[in-house]
Amino acid sequence: MDDFIETTALTAMQAMLDAGFSDVQVCFSTQQSDELSISHNEASMLRSTEEHNLSMIGVLDSRRASTTVTDISTDSIKQQIIELLDSVSSAPKDSANTVSENQHGRVERGPLNSNLDLMAEKVSEILDFRAAQTPRFTIEEGGASHTLIRSHTVSSRGTALSAARGHYSLSVMGTATDGARSSSLNYCGGDTHELAAEPAPARFGIQQMMRETVDQIETRSLDAKFTGDVILTPQATSDLLSWVLGQVGDLQLISGSSLYQQRVNQPIASSRLSIRSRFDGAGVSSFSEDGYQLQPLTLIEHGVLKQLLPSRYGSLKTGLAHVPSAYGWEIAGGEDRLQDILSSVTRGALVGRLSMGSPAANGDFSGVIKNSFLLQDGQRGEALSEVMITGNVARMLEHIEAISRERMDTGATLLPWLKVSGLHFS
Repeated sequence: MDDFIETTALTAMQAMLDAGFSDVQVCFSTQQSDELSISHNEASMLRSTEEHNLSMIGVLDSRRASTTVTDISTDSIKQQIIELLDSVSSAPKDSANTVSENQHGRVERGPLNSNLDLMAEKVSEILDFRAAQTPRFTIEEGGASHTLIRSHTVSSRGTALSAARGHYSLSVMGTATDGARSSSLNYCGGDTHELAAEPAPARFGIQQMMRETVDQIETRSLDAKFTGDVILTPQATSDLLSWVLGQVGDLQLISGSSLYQQRVNQPIASSRLSIRSRFDGAGVSSFSEDGYQLQPLTLIEHGVLKQLLPSRYGSLKTGLAHVPSAYGWEIAGGEDRLQDILSSVTRGALVGRLSMGSPAANGDFSGVIKNSFLLQDGQRGEALSEVMITGNVARMLEHIEAISRERMDTGATLLPWLKVSGLHFS
């Protein structure tokens, strides 16, 4: 299989060079998946699939064109190269258009073979937990799966990167009902290299999500506006993390709209906050999207921004140092137990999901909090409905009052609960 993958990538690269491209980058990958599904509270189907993906990037006269195809027959690849040549002729010139250079390595990570009996056992654990603990919760979709991705990336500038990575996944999505009343849809899941170590409901917040969804059959709106605290669950913390990554990535850096472009080695957040890479996590890409090897890095250390994350293209556009990265991150755990953090809130909300929409350039936002509960005098109250919070995302980072010891591991992320003060509820 590895020889087939490498040969396919090299053959496609040579065909593109023969067609007239000056620089070429090709990645060929195969994905094999075994999946045992849950549908409407029953194990429903075991299926195995295999997919091929051939990604081709061509540069000619500082113009760039790219495509991804699943048909890897010789005639299909030839036709795609003809279409790429036609596309590149009308693409804008940009001196930053280039391909990966002089990258060499192989990554092998995670379980490369699936264990169907183990997957069936984990599906049974989820179904048994639902029946015994949350019978009003209906699993609309979910299941256990194993995925194996093999890939080979080559470029005309000397790159040759190979990878074989496998992981297991668990997921649950559903609603809770009581007669004519029902909750909103809720879901969770994640990836792991080791499926047997824990009961499936204890993974990725599955049992907590199912219990809380039952509690969300009955909801209430706020009686009046107020300013208070939010406790962000790991799922909501990931929304905050995504905003931070956007601020230090290509789009904001190239446009000049990043709040942090001139803030490296300066504090941008509470000294409690440290964010580090987790590039060896389950489900995380083996290499950066633009074909570079990944090295461990610290993004924020005790509130101080340590890195920006421009790709090679972003680096050439901005003059900033290229920092290869992928979506695999962890936030360091804090000193406080989650229960103590919850008990410290006089008035606020435990927020399951933070829908900020598209915050303004300065970080101002207004959004609906979802799968959330009222916090009053240190106690969790009723589930909330149609409640909005407004604030500023950059100031949220500065106003982190506590970080939990407990963290949730979903493979690509390892995140705690965060307490943030000064949000406006309506």
